[in-house]
Amino acid sequence: MIITLSDTTSAKISSALLNARRSAGSPASGMVLTLIIVSDEEEYPAALESAMAAGREHPCRILLVVTGNGRHTASLDAEVRIGEGTSGEVVVVRMRGPLADHPASVIRPLLLPDSPVVVWWPGSVPANRDTSESLAELSNRRITDAAAAKQPRRELTRRAEQITSGDTDLAWTRLTTWRTLLAAALDQFPARITAVTVESERGNPSSELLAAWLESRLKLPVRLITSAGPGLTAVRMATAAGDIAITRPDGLLAAYAIPGQPERMVALKRRPTSELIAEELRRMDHDVVYEETLRAFLTRRAGKRTAKKTPTKRTTAARTATKRTTAARTATKRTTAARTATKGPELVEGPARKRTAKSATAKKSPAKKTAAKKTAAKKTAAKKTAAKKTAAKTAIRKATR
Repeated sequence: MIITLSDTTSAKISSALLNARRSAGSPASGMVLTLIIVSDEEEYPAALESAMAAGREHPCRILLVVTGNGRHTASLDAEVRIGEGTSGEVVVVRMRGPLADHPASVIRPLLLPDSPVVVWWPGSVPANRDTSESLAELSNRRITDAAAAKQPRRELTRRAEQITSGDTDLAWTRLTTWRTLLAAALDQFPARITAVTVESERGNPSSELLAAWLESRLKLPVRLITSAGPGLTAVRMATAAGDIAITRPDGLLAAYAIPGQPERMVALKRRPTSELIAEELRRMDHDVVYEETLRAFLTRRAGKRTAKKTPTKRTTAARTATKRTTAARTATKRTTAARTATKGPELVEGPARKRTAKSATAKKSPAKKTAAKKTAAKKTAAKKTAAKKTAAKTAIRKATR
């Protein structure tokens, strides 16, 4: 049964729900919670299908809030669906104009009394913080999906910085089977882990959370490697006896390897969104492990940023030291020039000539120096020969006398 209401109010929607239930002959007491879905026109068909599939396990009242453009005139349209593939109730509420900025005021009268309330954003959380917080105040649990954001890492960082009791993310829910297998592997082979590697496709937020979770539990740095996907493809933990490895290259089956045991194949398919939502609806308490993992994720991100900034600081310091040295040399040259300018010409002339002579001597090549030495030696020999001849003539003269 589908009841269409145009330009309506919350009171009329609530009355239509009651009349539809009476006509169907089934009271609403069998529903266990209210699931609020906030999406746009493009996201709502897939989100509604997933919610209705999860509703078969958890009978609930689904309130699908489809937000429109705020430029239109304020209007409220609704569709009430009962018995359309679900054991609960489905209300599709379309808000346009200024009314889209205040969905909590429309949704509050439609909540099931005395039952938990869960809010799910299939896409990005609205940029208008007041809108998202007003809906969050109505709920016990809040479900987001960082993988649907344009920048998953930034979205995870925002979720970690603003986390409150009852928050969760489907990127974390996708890791349930991975974490179960890894914990079972360490139970079967309790060895000391020396290194950890996580492989996944680029921009996968689940790999970031898994790396943070492993770092917080094993107290070891985890290396992230980009693979072809889909999603997470492998986790390897190195030990002295060999690697504990879980590899899933096709998104369906995983090879489960432990040192000393034969490799086994286990079912590790990528679960649809309906199964992820059904898992999150099983618990209404705060997920402490998820909160600790988000803190570890922030610590890991801060460590990476520090490592990137450290070389830059060293380079800047080296450049500053070089500039200071150059400035000091320039100042020394200026001081020397000033001292030289203050001396008289008669005082400068002598040292300047000496320096010029030394410079000229220093500029002579080795060949010229050798030739000069040979010429000087020849002159000395000639002088000695002349002296000997003079002495001989003197001796002859004396002898003749």
